[in-house]
Amino acid sequence: MNGGNMDFLSKAAVGFGTPCYIFDTDVFADRVRKVRQAFGEKVGLCYSIKANPFLTASLPEEIGYIEVCSPGELSVCESVGADMSRIIFSGVNKTFGDTERAFTDGAAIFTAESSRHLSLINSVAEKHGSTADVILRLSHGNQFGIDEQELCELIADRDSYKNLRFIGLHYFTGTQKSKPKVIANELTRLDELLCRLKEDYGFLPSHIEYGTGLAVEYFKDFTDDTDLSLLGETAEHIRAFAEKYPLTVEMGRFFAAPCGYYLTGVNDIKTTNGVSYVICDGGINHLNYYGQNMAMKVPPIAKLGSQEGETADYCLCGSLCTGADILVRKVTLPKLAVDDTLVFSKCGAYSVCEGLSVFLSRSLPAVCAYSRSGGLVQLRGHAETYPLNCGGADK
Repeated sequence: MNGGNMDFLSKAAVGFGTPCYIFDTDVFADRVRKVRQAFGEKVGLCYSIKANPFLTASLPEEIGYIEVCSPGELSVCESVGADMSRIIFSGVNKTFGDTERAFTDGAAIFTAESSRHLSLINSVAEKHGSTADVILRLSHGNQFGIDEQELCELIADRDSYKNLRFIGLHYFTGTQKSKPKVIANELTRLDELLCRLKEDYGFLPSHIEYGTGLAVEYFKDFTDDTDLSLLGETAEHIRAFAEKYPLTVEMGRFFAAPCGYYLTGVNDIKTTNGVSYVICDGGINHLNYYGQNMAMKVPPIAKLGSQEGETADYCLCGSLCTGADILVRKVTLPKLAVDDTLVFSKCGAYSVCEGLSVFLSRSLPAVCAYSRSGGLVQLRGHAETYPLNCGGADK
């Protein structure tokens, strides 16, 4: 973490208080550009906003599509003035009302994860005397998508959906893939299926949406080197596939992770049975690198301010009254004092929206955006959650 970063983080800690998230939109844009350079101009890019909805208002021009997976995410896009003609309306659970709102908003593409989805989207388009572009999601053997046999049957029967245009497929199998061979095998499966659809049903796609699920290294290498090395190895397979099909790559974590910082204040330090415990004003309800997979691992973390002087080993704990609220079981840091601020880096994806936000009715952290041109801007202040736990949210 360089000195410049320390400067704006220090200003955020003083100006907005802790706990607080800061998302560097310059870093976000730089990561998107690196993906564009690796994959080439033929590959479209889609940002899945579930990774971090606060970045929706700051999407770089390289992002062609915005994946929305819930009515709430659609509301986020509406509220920040996103270009609704770039929306891919996805999600495993769709209602007529949600789908109609996305349709009237002007969403570009709708995913279908079942035959019911197709009927629902068709009904919406029919009601409005128009048509909708749909992509069928291919299942990977879980609750998402449609298995190959049924997908082929739906493609064969596509003319019966009078208000739908079947334009392609959607395929996403999971996240944190660290082996390019896995991605190569998935693209081979897609290629084989598309060849079969062409041969048997004359189906030629105009949009293939594929989620690589590229891994982000949180706990071993805190530079971009590991992530970008994986990106480079994967790019060969992506570019080859894009030579045959109109490909859009969907990403969330890989785009957003490097741009985030989480600031939490030191509220107490005590030694019990030889262990130095630090009690922070944040906790695991705010910070989630990958499925609550922390405690025994050490993410990129630093003390804000001077790094000089003695060091000590600490167990970093949060404010929740549960033994599970351990951010890091053991980490060596410059000697800490009450009112110091700790900075967790590389938390631009998921932490802000995936934590146990209402547990113990703790307030939500403030959220800020930073760029060199715009400086620090607060996007949300500290928000109370207790009304959600006492029936007072709508009062």
